Amino acid sequence: MTTNSASAGYFPDPAVAYADAPSIIQEIGWVTAAAANCGDGGGIGREFWLRKAAVVDRIALHEVAVYAPEVAITAVQTAEATVLKFIEYEVAHSGLSLKGAELVTAEDRFGYVREQYHVWSHAQLH
Repeated sequence: MTTNSASAGYFPDPAVAYADAPSIIQEIGWVTAAAANCGDGGGIGREFWLRKAAVVDRIALHEVAVYAPEVAITAVQTAEATVLKFIEYEVAHSGLSLKGAELVTAEDRFGYVREQYHVWSHAQLH
């Protein structure tokens, strides 16, 4: 289920969105295993794209906090590309409208991933 608060202007802070997330190492392992188990990619679904977008976002946030911009740029670019893949999945499968969601800027797109991960992770705990 997609919950879209973009029009309300609320996106959780990364610390809130990822508070219950497994370690980055664990998430990389899950994403890698999920990709390997899908073979030709036909079975890759929302959970895969959401978790992959979230983990690369977390990696980029760490890189930006620790390293100079010219060092962190590769992680940021990878995160941007992966977040776009998740949003493309949402548009194709959930009826998300980029115009309606106002996911115009990179900040909006990262915010949307954080929001969706936060909702998803809380659903997993209950």
